[in-house]
Amino acid sequence: MKKRPTPAVGSELRRRAETSLRKQPAKDLLVETRAGTKHMLHELQVHQIELELQNEELQQAKAEVDANLEKYTDLYDFAPVGYFSIDEESLILEVNLTGAALLGVDRSHLVKRRFQLFMAPQNRAPFADFMKRIFAGHKKQVCEATLLRVDRPVFWADLQAMSAYALKGARKWCRLAVIDVSARKQAEAAQHRIDLLAATNRHLAKEITRRHAAETILKKSEQRALKSLKAARDLQERLRRMTHQLLMVEEAQRKEISRELHDKICQLLVGINVHLAIFAETATRKPKQIGRMIVPLRRLVEEGVKIVHKFARDLRPSALDDLGLIPALRSYIDDFQERKGRKIELIAVEGVEVLNNDKRTILYRVAQEALVNAAKHAGASLIKVTITKAKDGVCLEISDNGKGFCEKRPLSAKGRQRLGMIGMRERVEMVGGRFTVTSKPGMGVVIQALIPVD
Repeated sequence: MKKRPTPAVGSELRRRAETSLRKQPAKDLLVETRAGTKHMLHELQVHQIELELQNEELQQAKAEVDANLEKYTDLYDFAPVGYFSIDEESLILEVNLTGAALLGVDRSHLVKRRFQLFMAPQNRAPFADFMKRIFAGHKKQVCEATLLRVDRPVFWADLQAMSAYALKGARKWCRLAVIDVSARKQAEAAQHRIDLLAATNRHLAKEITRRHAAETILKKSEQRALKSLKAARDLQERLRRMTHQLLMVEEAQRKEISRELHDKICQLLVGINVHLAIFAETATRKPKQIGRMIVPLRRLVEEGVKIVHKFARDLRPSALDDLGLIPALRSYIDDFQERKGRKIELIAVEGVEVLNNDKRTILYRVAQEALVNAAKHAGASLIKVTITKAKDGVCLEISDNGKGFCEKRPLSAKGRQRLGMIGMRERVEMVGGRFTVTSKPGMGVVIQALIPVD
């Protein structure tokens, strides 16, 4: 049905037709001119011109429509995105050139084919759910899938679709946009690998830092081990020298005891034997002189007893076990003064006998060794021995006015003095005590031994 122009458009069209008619030359009429005929003829001419103008406008509109259609077709076919029109059964109704190029199939061969045929097998079931969501409403649906291409590798595609109104009849369809996102996927995979490498590098950096720290600790441990090894070797060498010196001192002591036994005990025994022989002969010939002959024999026996008593006291004084530390030490000091000619002062308080027998023996040996060193090596004329109760136990202090020595080298002497100092320290520390030596050249020596009470 022909569309009639609106009143405004018709009035303008009639005005233009009348203007065009006035410009045309007048035509001769073959019929008798009458007023009504002229008017009808005028109307027909105006209508003819209107039709010509309408035809011209229609031709111009058609040209514009054709130009727009060509432009739309170009935009549709050469768009960077593949466009597919598919129905509910996934049949392809229309496709642009880009969509055909993505699938690698001519456009004419794609129409009426199922879109699932170009889906990777693992994506066909998810695509069916995707289609159900599209036709279940009018919202935009999005998913990703891998599509197959003829003679080309598969590619990742971003699928975006929305249901549309039916073009003809009640048939449902939708417009599906297919975008090749393979480059993006490759970039994401590359980024993922970069992230993994970065995480690996961070882990390696931490591991390298940890290993450097462990290496530093190992080097320090190695240095400490080398120092400990060197200290152990030095200690072993010191122990070897001490053992050698101890053996030498022990051999010297044995030699001294052997000489004492030979020079004194044997001579006494020989003298006793001679007097016994004389006594036997005199008893036979002169019985009245027996009493006079017994006197020198008794003297020799008494001298032998004194020598044996001295040996026993030097080895282990019986007074230490029977009477205690103070009487044993007093007896030793009295004898020491008589033998060495040194003045020794002994100061002791009550209550020091709370120590057990082993600890009393240690204090006795420390005092004995310190007195021998002071008289033999320090050249002291006055020695003080003090035994007091302390907060932590019993304290023994021996001081002298001898020549002293440098504290930095308290064990620099040789032989017995070195072993004497070491022996005193070892004895005291063996029972958990403290042993100190204080001395300066020309200022004498002060030795302290603190023994804890049980």
